[in-house]
Amino acid sequence: MKKNVISVFLAFLFPVLMFAQDNQNEEKEAIKIVIQTAYVDGLQNNGDLTKTEQGFHPGFNLLGVNHNGLTKFPIYSWIEYAKNKQKENPEPPAENEKVSCEFVMIDITDKAAVAKIELLKDSKKIFTDYLSLYKFNEGWRIVSKIYANHR
Repeated sequence: MKKNVISVFLAFLFPVLMFAQDNQNEEKEAIKIVIQTAYVDGLQNNGDLTKTEQGFHPGFNLLGVNHNGLTKFPIYSWIEYAKNKQKENPEPPAENEKVSCEFVMIDITDKAAVAKIELLKDSKKIFTDYLSLYKFNEGWRIVSKIYANHR
């Protein structure tokens, strides 16, 4: 009898666990798409800044350390910088000049996530970024970034 109860319990538990895993994978893929289109393609590779504006929350800040002090660079300033850069040179970079992204880790808890990515140019690591994201009604949006510069 005990074996039957355990078997029935496991039979119901297995689909629940599989659904949770599938949902987690779908969320990770959605996060990868936001990072790739809004950040890598948009800001790093002179791409569609409309997608950048959709993928970043208006309250986003890039945080850095300079002379032992914390610096902040809000998304509206970064987008303005990118727009000016596009005016000067509207062509996207050549394939060998593009920044690429490797996803090292994505960790999700409910509607909060962190992604560790490595940005590469010409196969050389240039930055390691830690991006924080929240899931809003319209989907995942990047809300902050800290980084290590490898240049």
